Amino acid sequence: MLILGLTGSIGMGKSTTAKLFVEAGVPVYDADATVHRIYQGEAVPAIEAAFPGSTVDGKVDRTRLSAKVVHDPAAMRKLETIVHPMLRAYHQKFLDDAERSGAPIAVVDVPLLYETGGEKRVDAVVVVTTSPKIQRERILARDNMTAEKLDAILARQLPDAEKRRRADFVVDTSHGLDPVRARIRDILDQAAKMPARRQA
Repeated sequence: MLILGLTGSIGMGKSTTAKLFVEAGVPVYDADATVHRIYQGEAVPAIEAAFPGSTVDGKVDRTRLSAKVVHDPAAMRKLETIVHPMLRAYHQKFLDDAERSGAPIAVVDVPLLYETGGEKRVDAVVVVTTSPKIQRERILARDNMTAEKLDAILARQLPDAEKRRRADFVVDTSHGLDPVRARIRDILDQAAKMPARRQA
């Protein structure tokens, strides 16, 4: 089974692209959704112990937790040591299930794929992109988003141009869904002929 890593900066249309891979019959692992799940379940006791006051009603309050870790690299590393082993277990189960189902290709949707060295754990990388103008319009239309917050998020992400340079495949979401669907069909055709190259 070939594993495609799906990534892209905030506001590029990655979630929509992931849904279109699902529509095309490809199993997709959603890292963000898994974080949401463990923040309502098994990660709660350890996070509350490490960051007192970061949970409410038995769930992690992402705003409170973010305030405690976002400007503190040591706190962020501490959080990662709690969360990453749990995420890896879900990730591995997804891959095992996809392999057992006989899927020729699976997609792992990971926002910070390059930033965390995740490209070594996939066979090819799909980067989702759009114009800077459309990106900013999409993000600033979101609830609770400000220009300052957007700049802070972008500062933690590898620049779009660098992601595109490193990508095996690029999907441009600037022109609606049909071109994206066509591009996904094209990617799946090409990926089916690629050799496996993941290192882990």
